[in-house]
Formats: sequence, structure tokens, C-alpha cells
Amino acid sequence: MNSLKSIKKCLFPAAGYGTRFLPATKAMPKEMLPILTKPLIQYGVEEAMSAGMSTMAIVTGRGKRAIEDHFDISYELEHQIKGTSKEYYLADIRKIITKCTFSYTRQTQMKGLGHAILTGETLIGNEPFAVILADDLCDNNGLDSVLKQMVEVYEKYKCAIVAIEEIPKEETNKYGVVAGKIVDGDDRIYRVSDMVEKPDPKDAPSNLAIIGRYILIPEIFDVLENTQPGKGGEIQITDALLSLAKEGKVIAYKFEGKRFDCGSIDGFIKATNYFYEKEKKAGNV
Repeated sequence: MNSLKSIKKCLFPAAGYGTRFLPATKAMPKEMLPILTKPLIQYGVEEAMSAGMSTMAIVTGRGKRAIEDHFDISYELEHQIKGTSKEYYLADIRKIITKCTFSYTRQTQMKGLGHAILTGETLIGNEPFAVILADDLCDNNGLDSVLKQMVEVYEKYKCAIVAIEEIPKEETNKYGVVAGKIVDGDDRIYRVSDMVEKPDPKDAPSNLAIIGRYILIPEIFDVLENTQPGKGGEIQITDALLSLAKEGKVIAYKFEGKRFDCGSIDGFIKATNYFYEKEKKAGNV
């Protein structure tokens, strides 16, 4: 069965415009916005690697060439700093380039996250895979990464997994929200029975919100092909996952760790301050 394969591929939807960060994102992909000295998407790739993945599939769009250039060798730069005290600055990205394979495809129309994931089918094929939204930055302070935790849940239940966290009820209109029953007495794991995209607080089935970490099974592509545009005229991954949830094929996992919404200026600043204090404490800045 394909669903029993180990997960080696991680998909990064990275075609969005990042309008909340204009004018900074007019010519620079939002995924390349740095938290300290590292772009958001590199944090995501490192998290995928920590979960045992080595094939990074990136769905890009116009004006996103900087992402491809970042995960490539810059011979001129390497030559300029070779043998100097600055050479170590490139050690982490060199390791990524050496250990990972990167492939790219373009989403030519912005039709929502579900459409972006469907666009990535050509890079994924018929196997389970992870999805990371790079502007959801997660940190576990030396413990297992969120995605590694999710892989362990997947290995047990062999179905789609979504990462969730509790949010204030008044913020449900910003997220996909789930309802479900606790599985095996573990209050971090829920068998999903309902999913609603950005519901009004009065209509929300719970305060458990999906964040930008998924493990998906290959049949999601067939479901997305037949998913009609939903809220905002976009193809929502939440709507597609609801179809699988009705068959008992979606688990929601309340992860351990800290998450920053770096798609917002407030979250971006909080993440910057958090990582600065963390690096300062470690003596790295």
C-alpha cells in the first residue's frame, strides 16, 4: 500500500504575494523574509530534514527566483569568502544543499492553498507527503520538531494528519477549525469529524485551529480535483480534508512547541525577538 511508505517528500506552497508585508515583498518573496540571519523557508526545510525528509518540492510563482537561488551554490560568493572568518556563515545552507534535492513548479493562478497543493502533485507523485507553510514558524527548543512529532502520529494511524493548537474563540475566523473525538485517551490526538474554514466565532465547532503543518495521503489529489471553490472563491484544503474526515481518514494533533504567525507583522516581530533572545542566551549573537 502506498500509504505505508515512509515520508520522504515535503511540499512548500510558496506562490503567495505576501501583501501584508508590502512594499518589502514587492520584489522579494515573503518566504525569504529573514528571522535574524535565516529566511523563513530555510527554517521550514530544516524542520522537514529533522523529520527524515530529503526531497523538497516547492510550488512557486512569478518573482520567486530568489528561493531557487538560495538553495543553490553561489560560486562567486563562495570564492570571495573562502578561507576567511566569514566562511562559516554558509555552513548550514551548504549542508542543506548537499543533503537535499529541490524541485520546483509554478502555480500560475492564485486559487488557494488547496490549488497550490494540487499544483504540487507533479512533484510528489503517488505517495504520502508533508506540507509546511513557511510563514508558520515553529520552535521546540531542542525537542522533536512539530513535523517529526506528526510523522510519529502518522506511523501509528496511517492517515492524513493536521497540526492544531488552541486559539481564542474570537479568532476562529482566521483559521480552519476542527471538531473531533479524542483517540486512545490521548488528549493531543483527535479523530476529526468536522472542519470549517474561517468560521465566525458563533459558528465555530471548537477553538482548535489548523496551523501550517500537514501530512497528506496521495488520495488528497483526487479529492482536490473534485473540490469546488469555497470561501473567497478559492479551493480550500480544509474542504478537501473534510471529505477524507467523513471517511475517518483525518487525525488532528495538538503539537508540542511554540508557533509564530510570521505572515503577520505582529507574529514576525515576536518571532524575531524570541529567536534573538534564544541565540543571545546560547552565545551566538
